[in-house]
Amino acid sequence: MADQTHVLFVEDDDVIREATQLALERDGFAVTAMPDGLSGLEAFRANRPDIALLDVMVPGLDGVSLCRRIRDESTVPVIMLSARADSIDVVLGLEAGADDYVTKPFDGAVLVARIRAVLRRFGHAGGGDRSEETAASAAGGVLTFGELEIDTEGMEVRRAGQPVGLTPTEMRLLLEFSSAPGTVLSRDKLLERVWDYGWGGDTRVVDVHVQRLRTKIGQDRIETVRGFGYKLKA
Repeated sequence: MADQTHVLFVEDDDVIREATQLALERDGFAVTAMPDGLSGLEAFRANRPDIALLDVMVPGLDGVSLCRRIRDESTVPVIMLSARADSIDVVLGLEAGADDYVTKPFDGAVLVARIRAVLRRFGHAGGGDRSEETAASAAGGVLTFGELEIDTEGMEVRRAGQPVGLTPTEMRLLLEFSSAPGTVLSRDKLLERVWDYGWGGDTRVVDVHVQRLRTKIGQDRIETVRGFGYKLKA
């Protein structure tokens, strides 16, 4: 297991849990599968996985609450699984700190592709991710935008001199904006660069993460350009 990517998978449906675990293991992942949120939290604390897959509707401690608990303790990537493409489920999961979501029923190959895309962003499963490119293009010390300071080498952010805690996905998003201040970036472009989507994705992922980032760096720092996307105010 030490040489494998460790996945925590929390799903209450026995058939889905067992079938998905087998599929992930066939693709080379080590999987800890749990049937409810409380046992999932215990397994997370005991094993410290590389990534967590959390079904929204699990007993004991629902997936959204579990995501919040995990996010309070770690920046490990989290993918939410939902039986519905329901806006409330999606937004709640992302607002809780999830990095992405997949709607059930899902194709096993699609799930693996999404897992690997998230892991690449977080520095697992091989190099060459976009964060290194963005950091390099923005390198040269500390970027300053008003009271916001971005250390592109130390990967630290300060607002009015106070440290700002960002998840890796939020940091990648901010680096993308800061590499081209004043330039409008479309949601599709951000999905491609930050989420590593080689195909069309749900732009709600972008919108929720932009809102989360605004609450941390200042609501007026990232401007919405209606019909086009977002830009960092220079």
